[in-house]
Amino acid sequence: MSKEITQKHTSHLGGKDLITIGIYSVIYIVLMSAFGALGFIPVFIPLTAVFCPLIGGIPFMLFVTKAKKFGMTTIMGTLLGIIMFVMGMGYWIALIGFLTGLIADLTMRSGHYQSMKLSILACGLFSMWDFGNLMPFFVGRGAYLAQLQENYGTEYVNTLSAYMPMWMMPLLLIATFVFGILGGLLGRAICKKHFERAGIV
Repeated sequence: MSKEITQKHTSHLGGKDLITIGIYSVIYIVLMSAFGALGFIPVFIPLTAVFCPLIGGIPFMLFVTKAKKFGMTTIMGTLLGIIMFVMGMGYWIALIGFLTGLIADLTMRSGHYQSMKLSILACGLFSMWDFGNLMPFFVGRGAYLAQLQENYGTEYVNTLSAYMPMWMMPLLLIATFVFGILGGLLGRAICKKHFERAGIV
């Protein structure tokens, strides 16, 4: 009976879990913001679908060694989406952040948060939240480009439009997943000792 009560109790999120989520969310968002700053150069906008998931895989995989309860990854994805929304990236990022966080959470839970393969897959799925930053280029495109034109000028918008044609939408979505997987593998290599201590195989 006491064992069942302990297991039930430990399945709930506590203050320590929320602190862990906050710490890794800050680390993740700082790295993303560093690469996002390159957006002032139009060619780097589509490349965020490559670099952000690749680099983001490092803090995410380290987070995985601490995230042993359902809901932690969902909250992290939601929190990242809300932060980016507040920073002016539109409402899509908040919605997609929640969805990708939830799907990644469910994926890892299916392996009881102990499967390395599922953790790496979850990294790829989670990384797709970054596509939310690119959604305004494809949904509500005219209004978004008009807004950018007011801030950065016509030349910037014309150049950016050439780098972000509508047909790139599915390619960029796939890129966030693929490079998220690669980011997971990179994070695994860098954080190998942490995974061994956490018992993730």
